[in-house]
Amino acid sequence: HGDHRHLHLCIRRQRQMCIRDSSRTAAVVVHINSPGGTTAGSEQLYDALVRLKAKKPLVVVVEGLAASGGYITAIAADHIVAQQSSLVGSIGVLFQYPNFTELLKTVGVKVEEVKSGPLKAVPSPFEPADEKARALSEEMVQEAKVWFVDLVAKRRDIDPQSIPGLTDGRIYSGRQAVELKLVDEIGDERSAVAWLHKERKVPAGLKIVDWKPETETFGLFGWLFQSLAGAVGISAERISGLVSQISATLTLDGLVSVWHPASS
Repeated sequence: HGDHRHLHLCIRRQRQMCIRDSSRTAAVVVHINSPGGTTAGSEQLYDALVRLKAKKPLVVVVEGLAASGGYITAIAADHIVAQQSSLVGSIGVLFQYPNFTELLKTVGVKVEEVKSGPLKAVPSPFEPADEKARALSEEMVQEAKVWFVDLVAKRRDIDPQSIPGLTDGRIYSGRQAVELKLVDEIGDERSAVAWLHKERKVPAGLKIVDWKPETETFGLFGWLFQSLAGAVGISAERISGLVSQISATLTLDGLVSVWHPASS
């Protein structure tokens, strides 16, 4: 699975280089509809778009959602367009880890380990987190949050403390985001193209070529979760919502910048 992702990453980088270096590409419009992902992955994508923007004018169009890591990606652009009903924000970092202790007891599995120090590989999904593990996790989350908030302040030229709820991870509608300078304009792809023509002198009437990403599966951890749930007799109806949310999170390594509505 790691090699699979590395291959797709290489392909995406080749595509970015193709766009960046092509004399036939006048500008780039990036559509975003994402709740985020890993913080490191979002930073890499942000950096890649900044490099691309140095060669080609670049605008972001927020379709339904540009939250958390999705917003990190969006602020790489010099102009962000969103619909009134789009959701934008959720500026912050999340570190989630499963606690499988009760599940493992149910299936009769006990995990033994030998490690080099008390803070190695903590928190662990195979035992409840102690105070030191939680404190370490919180320290890393807060450090990443400071980086995220500072990046937003710099790229959007705003004072984060002056925006209600921003440092608390709040989500905003597209209309609210424009008022708060998190987004520049209400509109769609046509609005983005019009801005490129007006502000970056991109010729009108150029052909727009769509490049869409390939979908990815939940991976090994998602499959394992579904298999264990089935083994203990939990119905597919009861776990369908949880699997789509939890397994997607479990496939993200490290700190994540991701938003999703609370499960009922």
